Amino acid sequence: MQQTQDLRVARIKPLPSPHDIKEARPVTEEMNQWVVESRAAVGRILQGEDDRMLAIVGPCSIHREADALDYARRLEELAREVSSQMLVVMRAYFEKPRTTVGWKGLVYDPHMDDSGDMAAGLEQARAIAHAIVGLGLPIGTEALDPLTIRYFSDLLSWASVGARTAESQLHRAMASGLSVPVGFKNTTEGSVTPALDAVECARAPHVFLGINDRGQISEVRTAGNSLAHVVLRGGRRGTNYEEGDVRTMLGKLAERSLPQCVIVDCSHGNSAKRPERQRLVLAELIRQRQAGFKGVVGFMLESNIEPGAQQIPTDLSELRYGVSVTDACMGWDETKEVLREAHHALCAQQA
Repeated sequence: MQQTQDLRVARIKPLPSPHDIKEARPVTEEMNQWVVESRAAVGRILQGEDDRMLAIVGPCSIHREADALDYARRLEELAREVSSQMLVVMRAYFEKPRTTVGWKGLVYDPHMDDSGDMAAGLEQARAIAHAIVGLGLPIGTEALDPLTIRYFSDLLSWASVGARTAESQLHRAMASGLSVPVGFKNTTEGSVTPALDAVECARAPHVFLGINDRGQISEVRTAGNSLAHVVLRGGRRGTNYEEGDVRTMLGKLAERSLPQCVIVDCSHGNSAKRPERQRLVLAELIRQRQAGFKGVVGFMLESNIEPGAQQIPTDLSELRYGVSVTDACMGWDETKEVLREAHHALCAQQA
């Protein structure tokens, strides 16, 4: 008989199960308590029970452990400084969506040489997430692959479903079973309807194919995620962070009897992918809060140790320290200034 499957598959290689990876980097009692408490704090902000803002800050993507942990130590110190007005969650993005081709993230290509060593990538992602949480800093990530998220979901305090996957039924079903609040972004064009549909869908129970911690293909039944919410990230049509945009979104949420809160991504379409414009977007969000409008409960910033972005060089010894290899980010000095300015403005409002 002629072969009729795997005709275009070069290799299928078994990977360590989520249980194996987790067993190598187990969560301590202290870390477990920290994750539980930070998840609850994120939930209170989303439900309007905590007046602080949720600040999801960090690299566009993590590509190397040393850079990530250096950044995390700096952010943890700053997070304590601004904690009266903000709950800071570090972006720990290990997968990157692609419109065409390119580096897909640490999980898929940890050596940045197209070798695709996913076993090493999953281990490194777990190790980095484990170390950041061990510092006492909550982390959030994009739930891009419904299978890989299981390798570090026990360490997360927040997750997002991106602009390219918010319309995916599988991602909506996956989000309905995640143990953390999940934000759905509007599309890359700027349409908010798919994000609204996704929030409504994720709040309902679902049944789908997935894996358990032993790596076995399993039937997954979920209870629904009451903390699903919308993230406004702008798009090719323009920005959507102004007060009028937010009020319109809250009205649409109310029409569907959904919680009236949104998070604004200060990057991507809202900054025209110009990292220096993130500061202006956040300033407008703080102005809205100062005016007594609390529809925006949080924001996202793409930030790294050094500003800008770089191409991945053939000779990795030429890779510049602390510089993004995906979207351009604001540098650490500007990040400190921006968060401190926002903190002081919010403090002044309460004085």
